[in-house]
Amino acid sequence: MTFSVTILGSSSALPTSKRFPAAHVFNTHERLFLVDCGEGTQIQLRKYKLKLSRLERIFISHLHGDHVLGIFGLISTLNLLGRKAPLAIYAHQEFEPILNKNINFFINNLQFAISFIPIKANQEKSILFEDQQIIVETFPLKHRIPCNGFIFKEKEKTPNIKKHLIEKYCIPLSEIVRIKQGANFTLPTGKVIPNSELTYLSSSPRSYAYCSDTMFFSKLAEYVKNVDLLYHEATFGSEMASLAKQTGHSTASDAAKIASLAKAKKLVIGHFSSRYKDIDPLLTEAQQIFPNTSAATEGDIFKIEANRVKL
Repeated sequence: MTFSVTILGSSSALPTSKRFPAAHVFNTHERLFLVDCGEGTQIQLRKYKLKLSRLERIFISHLHGDHVLGIFGLISTLNLLGRKAPLAIYAHQEFEPILNKNINFFINNLQFAISFIPIKANQEKSILFEDQQIIVETFPLKHRIPCNGFIFKEKEKTPNIKKHLIEKYCIPLSEIVRIKQGANFTLPTGKVIPNSELTYLSSSPRSYAYCSDTMFFSKLAEYVKNVDLLYHEATFGSEMASLAKQTGHSTASDAAKIASLAKAKKLVIGHFSSRYKDIDPLLTEAQQIFPNTSAATEGDIFKIEANRVKL
């Protein structure tokens, strides 16, 4: 099943002729979640043939324009296309009146419901959304204004029973459901076979973390520990470390250090300052610390394959 991220924007505050402001699309089982919505996001959605009808939720990391100004045009377009399905928007509480004011001013007769879910700033890691397939968690970042990161994680699937043990212990069909739900199995002799010996997961849950604008802080590695795909901003190179600290941003080295501390499987850096016409030096800087690093480019799709468990 699909578990992927499409890069719509890799620039920081100033877009360039080649790079758009921040926006990612997370695809889980063909359900689309938009992460940040910089100016031009709806253009990028169409350019890369992402179906607007499958957009379910929008997650806004913070209220700087390069992460949110595209949302008003996107909502207007969805309305003009005749959308009826509700849309959930997750953002800091201060955004709700701004959102409502712009909708009321620019959009006549909104045809679908918008559900606004506030993100609590400076709160420890917490769950924002959960259903049968996925969990979305949020955690605080360190920027000039309240800013949050997100983790999108698959839920663990029901474990399988090892077939050879079904035969070995003559496990009846009536017990299989209970064992899959976590029960142990008791033999006629009274010996208990623990559930951990009887079952296995065919694949481990996949995960993607989005770390928007932030300074380096070591606790961030705890929030995103062991993720399969880590996106981390890398606005500057290490030669501009003082400017990064002053503006509440990270260098490519900072991003790589977090990925290394977190034991992430893959790192993608982005949110590049417009002063960098060539981002190869930023990529090289990160790869020297964390080799499995890629630089975000508009249109890139990062697929996270199922982590098959070997028996």
